[in-house]
Amino acid sequence: MTKTKPSFEATPAFASKLDAQDPLASYRQKFFLPRNPQGEECLYLCGHSLGLQPKTAKQYIDEELEDWARLGVEGHFHARHPWMPYHRLLTDQVATLLGAQPNEVVIMNSLTVNLHLMMVSFYRPTKQRHKILIERGAFPSDQYAVASQIIFHGFDPASSLIELTPRPGESILRDEDIDTAIAREGESLALILLGAVNYATGQALDLPRITALGRQQGSLVGFDLAHAAGNLPLHLHDWGPDFAVWCSYKYLNGGPGCPGGCFVHHRHATANLPRFSGWWGHDDQSRFAMPAQFQPIPGAEGWQLSNPPILALAPLRASLEIFHQAGIDRLRAKSLQLTAYLEFLLTNLHSPALTIITPPEPHRRGAQLSLRISSKQKAWCDQLAATGLIADWREPDILRLAPVPLYNSFTDVYNFVARFANALASR
Repeated sequence: MTKTKPSFEATPAFASKLDAQDPLASYRQKFFLPRNPQGEECLYLCGHSLGLQPKTAKQYIDEELEDWARLGVEGHFHARHPWMPYHRLLTDQVATLLGAQPNEVVIMNSLTVNLHLMMVSFYRPTKQRHKILIERGAFPSDQYAVASQIIFHGFDPASSLIELTPRPGESILRDEDIDTAIAREGESLALILLGAVNYATGQALDLPRITALGRQQGSLVGFDLAHAAGNLPLHLHDWGPDFAVWCSYKYLNGGPGCPGGCFVHHRHATANLPRFSGWWGHDDQSRFAMPAQFQPIPGAEGWQLSNPPILALAPLRASLEIFHQAGIDRLRAKSLQLTAYLEFLLTNLHSPALTIITPPEPHRRGAQLSLRISSKQKAWCDQLAATGLIADWREPDILRLAPVPLYNSFTDVYNFVARFANALASR
């Protein structure tokens, strides 16, 4: 049965009405909103690039600084939140967000470091099975990492790197083209590695379908969740990919450069896989006995290398507590309505200068709409930011807008589009 599209109005009163009905409206007060030189709150639709700071983040960092000053090395065991197991304070909440079992997730490193660590274990090319399937429009760091791994193993990206490309004149991938590529490459596929949500177009892929098709062909499957973690409800354990990686500074609001994380499916928890090992991944019951033989912790924690950075994890702990209170399903419900309202207002402009390239179907996108701007003027985006309209430009002609349900309001969306329309007309 076809669902009826929500009925919206392009008025400030209607936006205020939606805010008054929003059960999550109070969560906006838990974050700092950037302000312009006049001290007014900016209209911030850039959470897909850097999430906002939770107001409790400073308190959580200060607690660790105080415990460091007070206890020195003893803080590892006697801080208010002892540092030795500190990263595990985040485990259950991350597992819930990703639809994973607690032993399938770990917070560590940055996304690209984790991607390399995962590929050490899960990209084991042979003469017959050596290809990696990715998107041509994947984030460049993924492209660089994948190409370098192929070369490291003695293969040539020209023949081992298979790129999914939209059809001529189109901006997003078709499901049937992904299916066809997986079937076509078949037994030559060593790894399928795709972004759950494309960073440029905002397209959300069908992860369970891709996982099932890949496993039918005997390929391993991994996902980059940079734009999905904290944005979309995920069910990684049930869907069954072999691994996933993500960063924590976008929708997860962990702060610039915050550690990312890894998911490793439970079926690999005790598998004897090749890996680059480090002492923090060693069995924590015998870690300080300093044994010569590495014994990995079962599950994702076995891929850890070094001590977790406590001061960098504290803001993420603050944010994950907010996610836990709000609930990803309630956030998704608001996100669907908030993004649909943004789409309605932009479409209502009837401007020939812009085209929405993000899929119109709600299940094929998260909290992001990408606009193709005909003039290709990044300088214009910079001018918008100077007036307090903060979005994100991607070359050559894409403006990305992200109405984040934790801290953006319907009034934010209305005011952004109203001022955006004036700027568009004045060009």
